[in-house]
Amino acid sequence: MATPRFAWGIDIGNRALKAIKLVRDGDSLRVDDFDVIEHETVLSNSGDNREGYITSALQQFVSRHPMKGGAASIGVSGQASFARFIKLPPVEEKKIPEIVRFEAIQQIPFPLDDVEWSYQLFRGDDTPDVEVGIFAMRKELINQHIKYFTDLDLNVQVVQMSPLAVYNAMSYDQRVEGTTMIIDLGAENTDLIIADADTIWLRSIPVGGNNFTEALTKAFKINFAKAEDLKRNAATSKYARQIFQAMRPVFADLVAEVQRSIGFYASVHRDSRIKRIVAVGGTFKLPGLQKYLQQNLQLEVERLDTLGAGAPPDPKQGAAFQDNILSMVSAYGLALQAMGEGKVTSSLLPSHIRRERLWQEKTKYFGAAAALFVIGTGIGFGSVFLGNMSLEGAADARGKLTTIAGQATDLDNRWTAVQGAGAADRQRIINVRSLAQWRDLYTHILTDINGAVPQLNLPPDQVKKIPRHERRQVIIERVVSRYLPDMGLVGDLSLPTYSTVPPASGTGGTSTIGGFGPAGFGAGAVGAVGATPPEFAGALPPTPEALPEGAVAAAPSPHAGLRGYVVTLFGRTPMQTAAAFLQETLAGNLRKLSRDKVGADRKYYIGEVRIVHLRPLREDAARVSEILTAYNAAAQAKTSGTFTAAAAAGGFGGGLGPEAVGPMPGGFGGGGYVPQPPPG
Repeated sequence: MATPRFAWGIDIGNRALKAIKLVRDGDSLRVDDFDVIEHETVLSNSGDNREGYITSALQQFVSRHPMKGGAASIGVSGQASFARFIKLPPVEEKKIPEIVRFEAIQQIPFPLDDVEWSYQLFRGDDTPDVEVGIFAMRKELINQHIKYFTDLDLNVQVVQMSPLAVYNAMSYDQRVEGTTMIIDLGAENTDLIIADADTIWLRSIPVGGNNFTEALTKAFKINFAKAEDLKRNAATSKYARQIFQAMRPVFADLVAEVQRSIGFYASVHRDSRIKRIVAVGGTFKLPGLQKYLQQNLQLEVERLDTLGAGAPPDPKQGAAFQDNILSMVSAYGLALQAMGEGKVTSSLLPSHIRRERLWQEKTKYFGAAAALFVIGTGIGFGSVFLGNMSLEGAADARGKLTTIAGQATDLDNRWTAVQGAGAADRQRIINVRSLAQWRDLYTHILTDINGAVPQLNLPPDQVKKIPRHERRQVIIERVVSRYLPDMGLVGDLSLPTYSTVPPASGTGGTSTIGGFGPAGFGAGAVGAVGATPPEFAGALPPTPEALPEGAVAAAPSPHAGLRGYVVTLFGRTPMQTAAAFLQETLAGNLRKLSRDKVGADRKYYIGEVRIVHLRPLREDAARVSEILTAYNAAAQAKTSGTFTAAAAAGGFGGGLGPEAVGPMPGGFGGGGYVPQPPPG
């Protein structure tokens, strides 16, 4: 589309309509006008009156500002839309759209016919890797939102997600230096944007300005409107201390969610470290919020105070513009994209509206071309030939045109039919394929564990020559696994949470997920955290309790937001120095496995390996009795000819130490199971 003479970026927020007008000034852009129109009440509490409040605000806006010759760029909530970022395999440039469409079908949780979607490619100057951002929104939601504007004849040319509009604004103003986190703290939710020179990452969290207001309504037993006024004037109120004390739990929730997001980003982008935070959004007017984030996140937090395109030229508007600048960033980014200056150029504008805009732009060129054709053939108005031309004389030409137009219409209808054919079958194929996704994941985990177990690989007679306490062997007796939708839930859980083995005296472990002990000297377990390709799980754990005044929030788990397995291994080793041996061999092999293979053809990675619990086997009379009972039962069943799979499944590995019951035949350890498969 052609670049308009001016553009309005319009952001309809929960509390107010915010709009900025940009015009071209030489080679740059400048802010020419702006407006903020507050709703009678916040939209989240307006019930059935929501549409009426939005329409009323837009009518006021249109009555104040002429729109002829300009374009409108409108924003949609990041929480109501969908965003996913994927690295593409190396393919030819012409095949990228096809690959992206395939990925969109896999990633978007709705049929493509039910959504408006677009994509944006992100390329680095010094790397051949290409990352694609896929953005989508349900058609009924986006059509309902656009209807507010089209009913008032606004020329909508761009529909963009609010977090991407904020990114466009910060990128244009060159505020993205290194890896930068942008926190847009709105009324209903907070958009987190982590950006560097080549890529971006988005997350929307359900903590916003309304949460602070609701905390005040509960603390002081007042209605929402009075609590909102109390919050806005907290800095000058004589009850400032009580006000901030009431809001402290929300401060803590916000910090916890931001820390969780930073931890997840760091686990996925291991070579990237966030250097600074840029704070935008009207809620950052709260005094003390910027300092609180800075102290608890241990990062520099810079609050936005200017826009790169300046301020309106009217001095009367200067003070009001500066007072609202924190909440104008999304509207600013929307206007930048409409003027052709956005780094992200994707748009969720429905295709039928986009086609109408293109035809409207081309119509004037068709008219000019027709006029030039008439003049070029010597047929001018007033010419004597014009009087001699008749409708009958042009009948043949009209007939040819009609035939060609009919053929074009027929081809268009046939193409539409072909394009829509098989949609149900394609969706059915996708659904069937999804049933097999991740079904083989656990076999990969077991294969890797088996490959990490140290073996002597010597003939039996040579093994016997090695003193028992020096034999570098590990015997796996049991594998217990548990699937978790959010690995951040593991926290500091101790071994008994995942098994029935009680703590014992002797050599004890202090970590949380696994451990091993020597045969004849101890028994225990070792564990590994295996995570599927990193995505946010749908259900996250509850937000933590409020921090005491002056306390610093604990660092989030690096596995927060990941789904995966906690796998606990139980077994024995004859090595006397069990702890050092296990750290060097089994745990070391698992860690090396994750480092060497991650990013290749792996479907998961090992996030953490810990030795949990060690104890001498000779001190565990109950365990010796359990093994003897199982052994005798198996021997009796085998002797009587009634040996069953149930008896074999108990099994045990290797020979026991002489301090226990003497050497016994080896067997197989009980197999682990997966109580809940990972979601496709």
